[in-house]
Amino acid sequence: MTNRGLFVGRFQPFHKGHLEAVKAILKRVDELVMVAGSSQYSHTLDNPFTTGERITMIRRSMEEENISPSKYLIVPVPDLHIHAIWVAQVVGYCPEFDVVYTNEPLTRRLFIEAGYNIEPVPFHRRKIYSSTNIRKRMLIGEGWEELVAESVAEFIKEINGLGRLQDLAKTDKI
Repeated sequence: MTNRGLFVGRFQPFHKGHLEAVKAILKRVDELVMVAGSSQYSHTLDNPFTTGERITMIRRSMEEENISPSKYLIVPVPDLHIHAIWVAQVVGYCPEFDVVYTNEPLTRRLFIEAGYNIEPVPFHRRKIYSSTNIRKRMLIGEGWEELVAESVAEFIKEINGLGRLQDLAKTDKI
């Protein structure tokens, strides 16, 4: 078994597809570092939630699934927009890891070129469990709650995330 894996995502919001991927990865590693990427962004249609809110969603989802906090870390990492040094930035923010779990082509390529082992993330009903799809559903009032953990749906309502997204849509396009 690999000691520690890395899984990068924006988690805008953290949904059941992410959760299923995390559960599958945790069968292969002792500990998982989840990078909450684009950590400096919030209050936009693509990134409506703050880093703290995303971390809360992840933690509540993991609690709801009885996944011990000793099995994972959540590390916020801001975007640099300079591909040549992005991997070094992730490495600098995170504890050591042995394998990177990703399906994203650029992330995969950059970590391969930096000498890391890469494994694919098992997709779970990808067309349905997509943060973009969930945000669109939230905007048009189509069922989105069943696509996230119950605790995440409650949290989004608690912070009026739906109202935030609707306000943002008035000045932007999804």
